Amino acid sequence: MSRVSSSGSKPTTFGELAPSRWPGERLGLPERGQHSVARVGRRIAALVVDYGLAVVIALLFAPYESAAHSLITIGVFALMQMIFIPTIGGSIGHRLLGMRIVPISGGWVGLWRPVVRSLLLAIVIPALAWDSDQRGFHDKVAGTVLIRA
Repeated sequence: MSRVSSSGSKPTTFGELAPSRWPGERLGLPERGQHSVARVGRRIAALVVDYGLAVVIALLFAPYESAAHSLITIGVFALMQMIFIPTIGGSIGHRLLGMRIVPISGGWVGLWRPVVRSLLLAIVIPALAWDSDQRGFHDKVAGTVLIRA
């Protein structure tokens, strides 16, 4: 669906786009239910699951209160994302909470998108900046969206 600016013509800049009525509208996704954009509560719960698993796995390599444990945890977290997104459609937390990651262009997510997305997610800041479709910067750069499965 194309948006029309106040002058009656098609928008020429992003700032002229009318706001979405719901997250994912501009991506052609439904407002709610299957294939709609996954909401914040599910995302946070999945993050807790994934990070918790990474903490436990990192305990196999370093004591909890060490700097090495912190670095290993982030590495394990990113590695799990890179492995599970292209193979099962999302992280373990995503899948347990009924979500999956898909490219906005359709098709298979491929190998490069999970790597880019995971590296950006590991530095946290991109995940805190969202657009009106509730896509973090890490999803925008990777060309992905987290939807309800």
